[in-house]
Amino acid sequence: MSKNFRFFSIFILGFILYYFFDLYYFKSILSFIKELFHSKAIAHALAYSITLVPIILTLKILFPKKNILDLLSLNQSSIKGLTLAFIGTLPMLIGYIFHFKPVNKFNFETLFINTISSAFFEELIFRVFLIGTLYRFTRLGFLSSILFGSLLFAQVHLYQSQNIIELFEIFAITFLGSVFFTWVYFELDFNIWIAVFLHFFMNLYWEVFNVSENVSGNLYGNLYKFSSIILIIIIVIYLKKKTKSLFQITWRNLFIKSSEVQS
Repeated sequence: MSKNFRFFSIFILGFILYYFFDLYYFKSILSFIKELFHSKAIAHALAYSITLVPIILTLKILFPKKNILDLLSLNQSSIKGLTLAFIGTLPMLIGYIFHFKPVNKFNFETLFINTISSAFFEELIFRVFLIGTLYRFTRLGFLSSILFGSLLFAQVHLYQSQNIIELFEIFAITFLGSVFFTWVYFELDFNIWIAVFLHFFMNLYWEVFNVSENVSGNLYGNLYKFSSIILIIIIVIYLKKKTKSLFQITWRNLFIKSSEVQS
């Protein structure tokens, strides 16, 4: 059995186990823990942690000698991730402060779920495992690695609307958002904390201010979000040039990685 065949067989099987475990047992685990702790927020975080077990086992089978924190990209600087994400999302924060009114009443458990918990676990599942593992440990290039994970990431956000046009907008925005988060994650030394905090701040500002009922947004909501994305891209390019680091993503490795790229 070739190494590539073994790798992809275990990877695909691991993802299938995770997918069906999450599909059939997540809600049951969530309900059980919620009854136990009387907290939807704690239940959400713990249920996500439990359904991550197939992913963690898959990574350890594939890379038994590697540290799980390294495999999950959690061994990087969280302070750097927090700082860069906060600075990068300032256009969103400032724009929303001046353009939108804050919501009248917060449900802090819902806020925790939609910001901290969702941002952290979605980045681990989609950016680190489903996309990052393929890019870091195979010859697959950027587009080859992100396609399935980003399509799935977009699909899981379609619950936000029943309107056909809005569904198309939500799918397109979340798909492109996945591509953007992945690019930042790859270019900044596979520091998943940057993607986690970008995800967190963007969700937080959307939740705290009366921007829109779903991610499709509106003119000003998306304008300020796009301004933040431009700023983050500028920051990433500046840091890469300052440290004289090679860019991970180039025209030469969109589908198959160049030997010059370090992963």
